[in-house]
Amino acid sequence: MRTSLALAVSAALVAGTALGLAPAALAADTAGSLRFVDIAGDGGTVLKANVVTPAGADSTARHPLIVLPTSWAVPQVEYLAQAQKLADSGYVVVSYNSRGFWQSGGEIETAGPRDIADASKVIDWALANTPADPAHVGMAGVSYGAGISLLAAAHDPRIKAVAALSGWADLIESIYSGRTQHLQAAALLGGAGYLTGRPGPELQEILGDFLSSNLAKEEDMIAWGRKRSAVEQLDRINANGAAIMLGNAWGDTIFPPNQYASFYEKLTGPKRLEFRPGDHATAEATGLLGLPNDTWTSAHRWFDRYLKGVDNGVDREQPVRLKPRSDAPYEGYADWKSLDANRRKFGLGGTQRIWANVDSGADGGVVMLSNLLDQFFQAPPVASIPLLPRAFAGVWQSERYDSPQRVRGTVKVHTTVSSTDESGTFVAYLYDVGPLGVGKLVSNAPYTFHGRTPGQPFGVDLELFSTAYDVPAGHRLALVVDTVDPLYIEHNPTGAQLTFSSPAADPSYVSVPLRSE
Repeated sequence: MRTSLALAVSAALVAGTALGLAPAALAADTAGSLRFVDIAGDGGTVLKANVVTPAGADSTARHPLIVLPTSWAVPQVEYLAQAQKLADSGYVVVSYNSRGFWQSGGEIETAGPRDIADASKVIDWALANTPADPAHVGMAGVSYGAGISLLAAAHDPRIKAVAALSGWADLIESIYSGRTQHLQAAALLGGAGYLTGRPGPELQEILGDFLSSNLAKEEDMIAWGRKRSAVEQLDRINANGAAIMLGNAWGDTIFPPNQYASFYEKLTGPKRLEFRPGDHATAEATGLLGLPNDTWTSAHRWFDRYLKGVDNGVDREQPVRLKPRSDAPYEGYADWKSLDANRRKFGLGGTQRIWANVDSGADGGVVMLSNLLDQFFQAPPVASIPLLPRAFAGVWQSERYDSPQRVRGTVKVHTTVSSTDESGTFVAYLYDVGPLGVGKLVSNAPYTFHGRTPGQPFGVDLELFSTAYDVPAGHRLALVVDTVDPLYIEHNPTGAQLTFSSPAADPSYVSVPLRSE
């Protein structure tokens, strides 16, 4: 019942967003430069597309090309406002509806081989039918379009630059991190796919197995996800050498930031990583409406440098650019791993036993809503730490900090767990706790185990979702664990108990990347 309700609500939310984009995008001034076309994709499948060319372009001049695959469930008008801006600065822009969605033909294959072949077919068409320069080809996209763009860069060496916004590099780490199904994320994607497109039989089977916790098909699901993950194509991406910009939101509940940061560190070509407050695709949303937007400004600069050769200094800036979840300005770093330079630990001492299957009141919020509120109002999910029922939640707290602290990067938890059953799930939450005991959510992550011997302790290392959060002076951090969160599917049998301990030979702790102001 909970899955069905989430599916229905999520589908309605995405559909409203997708349909709402169309009028605003069409409001862009596209006189004389826009045309709608049909492009033959892989196997002849018709892809509905639009083309925006620079004003006054003629057949003798060549212009850099940018290809924009649409986001999941969003119509082909999604990028018209940005396409016009790019065309005004000298680009040919081709945007197309990914196969299986809206009026494009075929079935949804979730960035499968045919989707990647489609991207190359669109490039072929653009080079043959527009004044596009074959030596200067780029791809960009939000969400689904970002994932397709990264994978296409592995397979088509003509692609010289990519801006992948709110996308994924590792599909498994995105919606199955900690071996836990991200329920609301999968329901959102699945519901929107059924509402606006035609899911293929493979996707239908995978989604059904995923939401029903069919562990017999776990290896098949993981193999399916890996085939659609750019991290599995890393050698080819690095060999082709495309300049890759990655942008995401700290609170992305579809594609959390950790997997992008890990992928970024493994890239060897020109690269840039940008994280901002928000949820899935909310950091780019105003730009899709033609309004000023930091993410799209960075993407334009990226293409100007690596497709046009403009010396705009983007390649000389600190390549890791972070906007904290506060009013603080942007911060620049030489690389992602430098955020780990200042770690501090607080211990998870003693032994705490909790009952499963009861929500303690600590949770990660609602997909596409809670982190949007945090983005605009700095209002993350909260919990009263003193009032959390200790029968259903384990709680540990740090010392009180005398000066402001900046959490930057990935919080890591190491603990020892035992269960009364072979399977189980717990969710770890890090809170910023004020003097009155009210905790504001800093980060969280789930963890699921199977095949464990009941009563036998085992070690757990868990990375919470990366973030940039400012802790005020006089506050402390608290780690809370419980077993139920509406964001995730849990695997705790009725009546199960989980015990968290800290053996002398292997103490439990939280490691926080902290920087004092």
